Amino acid sequence: MVESKSVGTLIQLQKKDRPQGLYVDRGVVSPKLGKSFSACSLASGLNFGSTKAMPEAAGAVAAAAVADRLHGSKEDRKLAIVLVGLPARGKTFTAVKLTRYLRWLGHETKHFNVGKYRRLKHGANQSADFFRPDNQEGIEARNEVAALAMEDMIDWMHGGGQVGIFDATNSTRKRRYMLMKMAEGNCKIIFLETICNDRNIIERNVRLKIQQSPDYADQPDYEAGLQDFLERLTNYEKVYEPVQEGSYIKMIDMVKGEGGQLQVNNISGYLPGRIVFFLVNSHLAPRPILLTRHGESLHNVRGRVGGDTVLSEDGELYSKKLANFIEKRLKNEKTATIWTSTLQRTILTATPIVGFPKIQWRALDEINSGVCDGMTYEEIKKIMPEEYESRKKDKLRYRYPRGESYLDVIQRLEPVIIELERQRAPVVVISHQAVLRALYSYFADRPLREVPDMEMPLHTIIEIQMGVTGVEEKRYKLMD
Repeated sequence: MVESKSVGTLIQLQKKDRPQGLYVDRGVVSPKLGKSFSACSLASGLNFGSTKAMPEAAGAVAAAAVADRLHGSKEDRKLAIVLVGLPARGKTFTAVKLTRYLRWLGHETKHFNVGKYRRLKHGANQSADFFRPDNQEGIEARNEVAALAMEDMIDWMHGGGQVGIFDATNSTRKRRYMLMKMAEGNCKIIFLETICNDRNIIERNVRLKIQQSPDYADQPDYEAGLQDFLERLTNYEKVYEPVQEGSYIKMIDMVKGEGGQLQVNNISGYLPGRIVFFLVNSHLAPRPILLTRHGESLHNVRGRVGGDTVLSEDGELYSKKLANFIEKRLKNEKTATIWTSTLQRTILTATPIVGFPKIQWRALDEINSGVCDGMTYEEIKKIMPEEYESRKKDKLRYRYPRGESYLDVIQRLEPVIIELERQRAPVVVISHQAVLRALYSYFADRPLREVPDMEMPLHTIIEIQMGVTGVEEKRYKLMD
């Protein structure tokens, strides 16, 4: 079983010059505010509030992953997440989300969709008869493409890949034993079974399947496509065998985010534990997430990094425009929340917004620029030319002296991502350029190497719409 761990401690703000609100301590200290709060714990379990710098915290987490890889068996160092489940149960959606999450954490991850292999080899116009349990030719053809996909995944792992997501129904013990046999000596398999008993959700997924699946792209008659898919589904139901073998995770009625069950068997290790924790908190319920930088600050005007300055006149104007936008956009969303960092430029940006609870996250603080805090880039270039050149060569991995790198920021943002995945109501995140680059890269599924150079302009709102059809984006520029 996976060991359960607390991920943070909730603390009530006491500092008089801060607006009242919930403060979330995720063990990441702001260089200016880390020792300024007296706190009372609101969460049970261990207190993970830390007085250590983020690089040490990130190093501790990384060490756990490295230890797994060094001391585990050879095949345990490569992981295959093998999806199991009837059609229209959310397997591919789960596979895509999990792939995006693991890539964002820095793990080499690839999604292998067996349906694509089938369409390439046998065409996209196979009728329900192809999937009949008494169609021996169809069974052999489907097993063949599954084996081809598995071989490709293993070859990819031998070339440096770490986690393969194997996406197919894999609905019989015979198929799963075939995959386990192929994986011996190459990778560890964890079966991920998605089970849904809600007829409304199944019917919705079936409709989406007919509308979006390449299998029905050339079918002009929706009703004919629907009838064919329902026959295919019946064929799978006749032979379906729930997972009982090996290491597995079962997600039972979890897609709505309203409870359900998650069962695990023979799961251990750092990465499998992170996967379980992610799956516990993810769901398909649609909701918007709005990302925006704080209004322009005095340091922005002066070209200085870091600091904890107040807003400029333009920044104050943006805070009012943002409040008006939020009031109109979320007027029917009474359960929405506003998240800020602990730095005053984000708190001041949120101040004009009324009617919604506000939560301050230390994990949303700007990248810690260490000894360069408050300097301009020209000053850094002149005083510390070696640091300037090192940062220029590799902004992703460069760590400010006594500060952070972008990779450190990504590491400390994992609890924020988990909480955003868990939320069912809209969330407005008011944070900083580096932090929002890292958050946005997760939702947009962008490579980590692109994070430091992503455009994240001031006075602009990025709306991320999360739901059953995936992730969609809109941008609103409120000021030039």
